[in-house]
Amino acid sequence: MIRIRGARTNNLKDIDVDVPRGQVVVFVGLSGSGKSSLVFDTIAAEAGFQLTETFPPFTRNRLPKWTRPEVGQIEGLSPVVVIDQRRIGGNARSTVGTITDAWTYLRLLFSRVSTPHVGESNHFSFNDPAGMCPTCSGLGEVVASAVDRFLDLDKSLQDGAILLPGFGNGGYWYSLYADGTFDVDTPLRDWPKARRDALLYGTEPEGVVERFERIYLRTSDNLSDRKKETIARFTRSEVCPDCHGDRLNEASRTATVLGHTIGEMARMEISELADLVTDVTDASVAPVVAALKDRLDAMVTIGLGYLHLGRGTTTLSGGESQRIKTVKHLGSSLIEMLYVFDEPTVGLHPHDVSAMTTLLEQLRDKGNCVLVVEHDPAVMAVADQIIEIGPRAGDQGGELVFQGTFAELRRAKTPTATALAQQRPIKDQPRKPRGTVTIADATRNNLKNVTVDIPTGVMTVLTGVAGSGKSSLASELVAQHDAIVIDQKPVSTNRRSTPITYTGIATPIRKLFSRLNNVPASLFSANSSGACPDCDGLGIIYTDLAFMDGQETVCQTCGGRRFTPEVLSHKVDGLSIADVDDLTITDAIQRLPDRAITKALHHLESVGLGYLRLGQPLTTLSGGEAQRVKIAKELRETTGPTLYVLDEPTTGLHLRDIDTLLAVLDDLVQHGHTVVVIEHNLDVIRQADWLIDLGPGPGKHGGKILYQGHVAEIPDTATGQALTNR
Repeated sequence: MIRIRGARTNNLKDIDVDVPRGQVVVFVGLSGSGKSSLVFDTIAAEAGFQLTETFPPFTRNRLPKWTRPEVGQIEGLSPVVVIDQRRIGGNARSTVGTITDAWTYLRLLFSRVSTPHVGESNHFSFNDPAGMCPTCSGLGEVVASAVDRFLDLDKSLQDGAILLPGFGNGGYWYSLYADGTFDVDTPLRDWPKARRDALLYGTEPEGVVERFERIYLRTSDNLSDRKKETIARFTRSEVCPDCHGDRLNEASRTATVLGHTIGEMARMEISELADLVTDVTDASVAPVVAALKDRLDAMVTIGLGYLHLGRGTTTLSGGESQRIKTVKHLGSSLIEMLYVFDEPTVGLHPHDVSAMTTLLEQLRDKGNCVLVVEHDPAVMAVADQIIEIGPRAGDQGGELVFQGTFAELRRAKTPTATALAQQRPIKDQPRKPRGTVTIADATRNNLKNVTVDIPTGVMTVLTGVAGSGKSSLASELVAQHDAIVIDQKPVSTNRRSTPITYTGIATPIRKLFSRLNNVPASLFSANSSGACPDCDGLGIIYTDLAFMDGQETVCQTCGGRRFTPEVLSHKVDGLSIADVDDLTITDAIQRLPDRAITKALHHLESVGLGYLRLGQPLTTLSGGEAQRVKIAKELRETTGPTLYVLDEPTTGLHLRDIDTLLAVLDDLVQHGHTVVVIEHNLDVIRQADWLIDLGPGPGKHGGKILYQGHVAEIPDTATGQALTNR
């Protein structure tokens, strides 16, 4: 057993629990109930901390930092591997091939047996000067002028036809074109085409395009924000004209193995490439082929065979990122490890979930302990044991409410058991659309020249197996029409960003304390005279310990409360300014009598985030919570009918919380907005006004519209089968 006594991290209420080792244990509970506090912030954090402590100080300083949990005692831990939902991210040089090391093996293979022979493996690396294309520096793309955005043809030069900064009437370069060389009074649409081309590309005076590129694209200094904004507005990325996206120099990109260049192999689906590489029979590279084949097979096993090695990691979904991270562990021979998964079914169609549950069972059967935070009933069903934390969120959670098998859970009276017993019916009266917007001739990624109408004024759900083309279709919708995208990227990377700073209620809070206590509002700012003089209002003292980890200690003067005793003596509803950080959003709405505060917080509560504390760093939010914060912001700011595109908004949501999400989406539609949702959750799919199902398979086997219409009439597709079976 992993024996835990007195766990008090975050909202945990002195929990005692024994977690069985060598089993798949699934942790369930409402969003914000304390599941992650127990699994990640207590068990994984202590295991990570203790392992890190075994290394010398110099090494420790370069390893991930773990914060020790508030817990009385933990026994029975192993080295921990955390596989979370954070997108892999990276930069433009990071690909599926580089992140999984498959590209390393492929480069090595080409360096040994390609025709003609080119050189060492670094000659096939687009991140090495020896291999990269000199034109695009190994990026596969170049920045090109978006000339079609330079001119407003309905205006004359005098009226500002040249849209580039500094080129309009009164701008720095305007006189070069308005000195008699060009007609300044006639709208450019009425000019002969040859005359417009002379303005754009002429040499006497220097053409607008040449001048723009010289000023903005050929400067290597640090660009100002204004220059970056101009470049973003008037340029576009285009495939490199020399390497055509292969990223490599001519010698490296033209060498072949089995009649294929390395660029062609990088564009093959991984499942196809896995079959091809076995045809390399040269005994001298047999170990390389075997290692590459193993890595490719692992990606196929985990359901990513539809990707290709050249796919940028920044384009991967949260679920794809999480599965990529697991690839390296499939071939591991280590046993008795502690594997911790955060919602491994994110981004998976119900049809694909069995591949992930099989992986979890394989890791267990090797002799490992597998802990999973999950909301999907299909994962609960394969668990050896389920632990539910609750009963509710925030202060009303943090307790052990159930421990046992899935069958026992279904007979219990917990929030999860109650939600499992309910099944939302298919919407019997879909709302009538106001009109349509058309996605025309979409060929992005695997889409097969798709043209489809999206109804406006209703909620449309895009469905299909992982890799079927849902995200590509949504991206085309955004590219062809103005839309607000609400994805799962973090709300903030700054740990000082909190619901207080995000909603802008810091000033109203200070004014409220000022008004009710008849003292200056500036006293209640941690950056002013009211701040603790010893910690400057930070609440902590940081000590630099050279090569060892810097040490943060609670300020002894203020006890971490950031303000002087005089400031803390001023109260509102019995609360000091320091107590406000500990209020939940729901409590703040009730206890802080100020319209500006309650109005700003109301939308966060309406999306089911009332349990968040005002001082909680936004960097600690899950992907689903971050997405709901963005929805709340849009609810607060949007005016007029708007097109919203949401990427799996049920991520991180308990079955019971889906009602809250559906109410928010309904509220958007009721206010005249159009909502398009990429989703696998069957309860959300059942409530769609319109369904567009893609497939039939992933990658090259998908990219087609299988069905569009009302949910009740969906045929026997993978989505149709899932709706019938559950």
